[in-house]
Amino acid sequence: MNDFQFQNTTKVYFGKDQLGHLHEEVLKHGKNVLVVYGGGSIKKIGLYDRVMNELKEHDINVYELSGVEPNPRHTTVNKGAQICREYNISVILAAGGGSTIDASKAIAALTLTDTDDFWDLVEKKVSWKDALPVIAMPTIASIGSEMDKSCVIANVDKNVKSGINGDILRLKQPF
Repeated sequence: MNDFQFQNTTKVYFGKDQLGHLHEEVLKHGKNVLVVYGGGSIKKIGLYDRVMNELKEHDINVYELSGVEPNPRHTTVNKGAQICREYNISVILAAGGGSTIDASKAIAALTLTDTDDFWDLVEKKVSWKDALPVIAMPTIASIGSEMDKSCVIANVDKNVKSGINGDILRLKQPF
């Protein structure tokens, strides 16, 4: 085996009764949460209702961005950041697979910049040093987006996928 070092500072809740801790983790960052999800599978499996009940039961203000595409688009990220700014979002909750988590990380970074276009971050036209906290509820085993410090986003206008990375993009808590 080759020598290596491993460090991961992401806290993970694992098990059937862990959803009851969600409100605690959200409230560490504030009362306004943006719930980001894809095509609605979280509704089909009942997760959506459980999450909403948990958040609303603890007086957390919930805003939503649904319809995140596989290979999330930069225009979706831009829309998410606009919601975050408009409603003073303090934390993002990604519920879904790797695309939803990547989109949430990108939204988190874009929200705290001086641009409305995520692609400005990719092309380094605008620098970024900070991001909103992101909590994730992975619904499938994916490529490990819940544990890494990167996000990959598609720009369909330019027919390219690219992204950004940095330690600040590490998730706060995946469930």
